[in-house]
Amino acid sequence: MSAHVQKSYRAADSGEPQAGTLYLVATPIGNLEDMTYRAVRTLREVQLIAAEDTRQTRKLLTHFEIAGRLVSYHEHNKLASGPELVRLMLEGQSVALVSDAGLPAISDPGYDLVRLALAADLTVVPIPGANAGLSALIASGLPTDRFTFIGFLPREKKEAAQELASLKPLPGTLIFYESPHRVVKTLERMAEAWGEQRQVCLARELTKRYEEFVRGTIAECLAHLAAHPPQGEYCLLAEGGDAAGVGADGADGAAWWAALSLAEHVARYAAEQNGGDRKEAMKRVAADRGLSKRDVYNALLREE
Repeated sequence: MSAHVQKSYRAADSGEPQAGTLYLVATPIGNLEDMTYRAVRTLREVQLIAAEDTRQTRKLLTHFEIAGRLVSYHEHNKLASGPELVRLMLEGQSVALVSDAGLPAISDPGYDLVRLALAADLTVVPIPGANAGLSALIASGLPTDRFTFIGFLPREKKEAAQELASLKPLPGTLIFYESPHRVVKTLERMAEAWGEQRQVCLARELTKRYEEFVRGTIAECLAHLAAHPPQGEYCLLAEGGDAAGVGADGADGAAWWAALSLAEHVARYAAEQNGGDRKEAMKRVAADRGLSKRDVYNALLREE
């Protein structure tokens, strides 16, 4: 079976009806000056703009004098709205997907729409722009040569603890999103799982008037939040296990992967490379578990 290749340009008009395109359009995370010329043009040209919150997006469209047709697409209506948007694109209408702020399809249901569009052989085009996680990372002071985006931790304490235990030895900076109502609880759970001395950075109100970065140990950041109650949405960045002196080959590392299936173990290493070489991830798993690469490959086939 050959790989699917998408070329994001149009061939000469053959007279055949052309399907529409799904554009993933980044919007500002605070400062409206971060909107790109290409994003504005795309929103003006598409037939439909699919928004997580139509009221929020209407404010953006009004500011840039964009008279687009808004439709709703969010977590609670995606099962009905997603297939309908695909149907309209197959009929020739192009759709721009936007989230409330930043890049769509990251920690939101845009991913599901992308999968539906690709399954229907539609073209998906990213329109780059502002992103909270990467903006926080480059100003955090934590290593940027290797990082893993985690997003939101599970809400349940047991599930969150299991997730944090698996992340403890992971190398590279870890990027989380958190609400002001849960950021203290998340830091407390990190302290329980990793100890209070792991270096973290709290970034809030990015690109806005009251933009703030708080850098220090988990204990120091908890003390700061005790004196300054949380406000605004947070990006929470934590140094990786390598920087914190937690080796994947030691006792902590063994506890980390022993609780995972082979597929989860491979996926964890692949995530370190931002979706990189799966063969290299399988090689590392084989070394961890004392198996041959063929053993890992065959076991993955059975699991899948």
